Amino acid sequence: MLFESDQRGTDPVRTIAERSEQAQTPFHEYAFQLVEGVTEHRAHIDEVLAAHAEGWTLDRMPAVDRAILRLGAYEVLYAPDVPDGVAINEAVDLARELSTESSPGFVNGLLAKVAKVGARPIDQVG
Repeated sequence: MLFESDQRGTDPVRTIAERSEQAQTPFHEYAFQLVEGVTEHRAHIDEVLAAHAEGWTLDRMPAVDRAILRLGAYEVLYAPDVPDGVAINEAVDLARELSTESSPGFVNGLLAKVAKVGARPIDQVG
């Protein structure tokens, strides 16, 4: 949903609501929580990702990687019940399945940096 919304310029929460109405099997509640959480905190997530993505801007990243990174960063920064390692591994697995050959390493490295700094404001990261 995050990828589709990014590509279409639509609201991810609305997109998941529409897709869930059309689905033959119900979406897991956690999918809604993830989309809503990423949407609510997207500005901060993007700020953190941009600050640590050395040599890359969010706009230059493949759209699939950008969606995966936002999802992983949300879990690392805002989902205390999800261990950082689990969030990172899930994101890496998604990148391996859905993106380029170099994406898993990129996703792993960037999310590891995000996990290391946590939710500190960007101007306090050192």
